[in-house]
Amino acid sequence: MSDIPQAVEPASGPPSLAEWAGGGEAFARIFTRFYERVREDAVLAPVFAAMDPHHAEHVARFVTEVLGGARLYSQAGGSHAGMISRHMDRHLTHYQRRRWMALLLDTADSLDLADDPEFRASLVGYLEWGSRLAVMNSQAGVPPPDADMPMPAWTWSSPGGPYQP
Repeated sequence: MSDIPQAVEPASGPPSLAEWAGGGEAFARIFTRFYERVREDAVLAPVFAAMDPHHAEHVARFVTEVLGGARLYSQAGGSHAGMISRHMDRHLTHYQRRRWMALLLDTADSLDLADDPEFRASLVGYLEWGSRLAVMNSQAGVPPPDADMPMPAWTWSSPGGPYQP
């Protein structure tokens, strides 16, 4: 028997992006503040004029789940197809999408969300992918999504794509 200590594998892998960010509570703070700011934004206020009072909570739960956190969104009956359906026929523009991105990232910075380069690259990658998908699916004539489509699962290594085997 050797006296040389053996490397021990960690019990689990790296934290999820959601854990790294501070969990669902962090995303709830960000999206609550973000949608408060949306009401005052000349570009985005008209888009969200009829926003459900629980919209920030739903989006926070969706993003938390996509980034590897608690599955509160899907456990409450939410789905990726449902989220896509909420954007259909809204005729969103890339100008509105860019403003949404800028205001959301500014809000994240103002609330001190983790800003290390690796986390931010993954977060921005997901937000770019998701917001561009929202614009594409908001145009006229887009067929409804497949109800069985999987929830996206974005990880530290997702720049190659959101779905993990």
